[in-house]
Amino acid sequence: MAAGLSTSVTLKPLIRSFSASCRRRLDHYPKSAAVFAPLPRLRASFPRRRSFTVCFVLEEQRQSAQIENPLDESSSSVDAEILASRLAEKLERKKSERFTYLVAAVMSSFGITSMAVMAVYYRFSWQMEGGEVPISEMFGTFALSVGAAVGMEFWARWAHRALWHASLWHMHESHHKPREGPFELNDVFAIINAVPAIGLLSYGFFNKGLVPGLCFGAGLGITVFGMAYMFVHDGLVHKRFPVGPIANVPYFRRVAAAHQLHHTDKFKGVPYGLFLGPKEIEEVGGKEELEKEISKRIKLYKKGTA
Repeated sequence: MAAGLSTSVTLKPLIRSFSASCRRRLDHYPKSAAVFAPLPRLRASFPRRRSFTVCFVLEEQRQSAQIENPLDESSSSVDAEILASRLAEKLERKKSERFTYLVAAVMSSFGITSMAVMAVYYRFSWQMEGGEVPISEMFGTFALSVGAAVGMEFWARWAHRALWHASLWHMHESHHKPREGPFELNDVFAIINAVPAIGLLSYGFFNKGLVPGLCFGAGLGITVFGMAYMFVHDGLVHKRFPVGPIANVPYFRRVAAAHQLHHTDKFKGVPYGLFLGPKEIEEVGGKEELEKEISKRIKLYKKGTA
């Protein structure tokens, strides 16, 4: 069809120009030279076929477009179904991962808390069997418990900057990448910090005196910090398990927002600490960004996604 169209369109101008030149030359030839005589009839033999051929071409294009459209619609519907299926699988996998980590967090928290409470109770009841109350030892235990918990924040900040983002980056890097599965290589640091806590608690539990009391207090403080770190860092910030009303505590919300800025690298990794993270952000001039992140988290919390 397209060939017929091109013939009818291109030949007509050629016939016109050719016949016009022939008329001019016919005056110089006798009437018997009728070699060009069929030209008028030839030109007349091209009646308006152009409209038919154009019509057929357009109809063919329209029909082919009508055939292609259902194919496009069916392929797009198939793609949508595939994407929906993959999204459902991803959500189900994330749900399973969160549940697995929640079980691990609850079991470890319950076990550590129970052991710590029992250790404190039996230690002091055992020390007071003779009728004397070891006030200095008890005071040293509780004072060092608080001091160790606070000191762990500064230790964690230093280790985070000088070790985890330096020589131990090959382990800590897993925490800055999308997690595959309920656990990551960075969780090893929690076990490493638990080893001295268990050692100090054990020594202080089985021995009397001021020094064992101080060791017991130090182990207790490390344990308390580790549990608080797990709930705020793993639960609140990275949503590895639900934390309930903790997410609505104003200061914890500031802590979560500050740590989120650490993962964006807007301030060259600051803050490296956790509970004092908002103060670090303000010291480097990031108060405005911190407030924006807090507002963002408030909106997400109201929508039920934080």
